[in-house]
Amino acid sequence: MDSSNLQCEHLVSPDIKNFILSILIVFGILLSYLPQHVRITRMKSSFGISPYFVLLGTTSGSSAVANVVSQQQSLRDMACCKYVDGTSCFAGVLGILQVGTQCLCFFIILFLFVLFFPRNTSHLPKNSPTYRSAVIVAAVCIVHALVMLITTLAVGHTRTSSLQAWSNFCGVLAAILASIQYFPQIYTTLRLRCVGSLSIPMMCIQTPGSLVWAGSLAARLGPKGWSTWGVLIVTAFLQGTLLALGIFFEFLGPTRGHSHDEHDKDAIPNGSAEEHGTQEEFDQDQPSEETPLLRDQ
Repeated sequence: MDSSNLQCEHLVSPDIKNFILSILIVFGILLSYLPQHVRITRMKSSFGISPYFVLLGTTSGSSAVANVVSQQQSLRDMACCKYVDGTSCFAGVLGILQVGTQCLCFFIILFLFVLFFPRNTSHLPKNSPTYRSAVIVAAVCIVHALVMLITTLAVGHTRTSSLQAWSNFCGVLAAILASIQYFPQIYTTLRLRCVGSLSIPMMCIQTPGSLVWAGSLAARLGPKGWSTWGVLIVTAFLQGTLLALGIFFEFLGPTRGHSHDEHDKDAIPNGSAEEHGTQEEFDQDQPSEETPLLRDQ
């Protein structure tokens, strides 16, 4: 058996338990983001979601894809597709599929965030982000993804020896972005004292799921892949903090059950709630046939 086949031997007879777990993680990632996609679409508003949270999460996902694709083990597994059958090849690229699925799901959040961003922010809290901010976030995320793609391809074709260093850089960048992405959202949730369009079921699934996913990638990539699975451990604890805040404001705090107040104001067609209240008071002050001649009557 030649050296190529020896490197691919682990794919010919993969660990069944880890193989099944890896497939379940792919479906788990899709299902975990689905509540967030549905919540924004159903509310037709992305109120309460920090643009910096979306920016950092999307760019972190793009960096994570560049990281896992340029990993030496991932490159070996993809090269083994020439020597193994389809099932074994699929087992080899499951790690890439997992990270790619997460990145895609976050890009969907980015799309929905911009699509349903509140256009009229006159009744929102002061210093709230504008629609222009949402568009700028989307543009930066797209440019960042293109830069990651082009640079990974360039390094892979021209400086193969530096590919692992580039992979580690992308992994560290993804870890930094993912680590700080929850701080703007935690701040926004504390300031608004509600979860808004943020999905609690999504966080309930993802917080423990990130730890399971990290264990699966650690078993696949080994210690050298620390930059890939380490970020998941960090984000799991930060997301758990955000989840605790969300549960408190939604179910336990003094403002519980009022997550949709700001969104409901958008449903008023002619101006803000305060303007309508003023109009009603004005109408009540107008004289009619039932108005007493003297006000004190």
